[in-house]
Amino acid sequence: MGLFERYLTLWVALCIAVGIGLGFLMPGVFAAIAGAEIAKVNLPVALLIWAMIVPMLLKIDFGALAGVREHWRGVAVTLLVNWAVKPFSMALLGTFFLGGLFAPLLVSEQIPAYIAGLILLAAAPCTAMVFVWSNLVDGEPHFTLSQVALNDLIMIFAFAPIVALLLGVASISIPWETLLLSVLLYIVIPVVAAQAARRLLVRSGQLEPCLAMLRPYSLAALLVTLVLLFAFQGEAIVAQPITIALIAVPILIQVYFNAGLAYVLSRRLGVAWCVAGPAALIGASNFFELAVAAAISLFGLNSGAALATVVGVLVEVPVMLSVVRIVRASRGWYEGKHAVARSAE
Repeated sequence: MGLFERYLTLWVALCIAVGIGLGFLMPGVFAAIAGAEIAKVNLPVALLIWAMIVPMLLKIDFGALAGVREHWRGVAVTLLVNWAVKPFSMALLGTFFLGGLFAPLLVSEQIPAYIAGLILLAAAPCTAMVFVWSNLVDGEPHFTLSQVALNDLIMIFAFAPIVALLLGVASISIPWETLLLSVLLYIVIPVVAAQAARRLLVRSGQLEPCLAMLRPYSLAALLVTLVLLFAFQGEAIVAQPITIALIAVPILIQVYFNAGLAYVLSRRLGVAWCVAGPAALIGASNFFELAVAAAISLFGLNSGAALATVVGVLVEVPVMLSVVRIVRASRGWYEGKHAVARSAE
């Protein structure tokens, strides 16, 4: 691990501080950057995400995707956590903390909207950033791609019913433009571009040198993304830090709970570590673009629901990086002599 990666936690902390400071000092500049969007998908952030995920996608050989069938246990674990556990656990955590324990510290009229925002956040599994988290734990890239594609397919049919059930409404309006554009920008275009580039690099024998060269730029794009996300909300963070901190509590617990659940279940089922790592990360992360768009569509731009989903955006990168660190540090435990024997062995 290089010097840059070894001190990634420090760079993340600095980027958060710089982002909040710049957003507070130059709100107009970052409001303009935040406004460069189509269907609630921010284009500068999309470009940075491309810079992050294309190097990971270059590692994927479509000819080897059939081998994902060997990892069906990992797929089952992730689907269970994403669709049967995470939305419901978030509803419980939001109700307990925001509707109960923290209620005296919050604006009472906004509490139901805060909880609704958390539910919207948890009901949409992450798409693009999963490739980054998987790469940082040396995850199996074919498993990651197939799991993301499967989650996107399920999301089209399951997002609205789950949210409607938990919010107690008859139906919700899905921001289809955001969902479809996000899949196009974050999955279809980068996958096609990466596969075309991979063929050229393999023919010329330059794939490995290219991957080594791109890795620092990919991490740099991650940190610039972090600066932008916190700068977009710099004024809000400074204006209401306590509310944001309180909303963050159930999100933090939910991330660690679901990541831990997926990781432990994977170990119990004999899933290889290279699959268990991304399974835990996919199980814990959220599709925040869709959540923000849905919150704005249902409750309005200045609603408590929109604020709660934005807190999810702010929490996503630093917290997922901490999960990456935990997964990497626990590899010895996962693969140790006391681990459940692999069924294939």
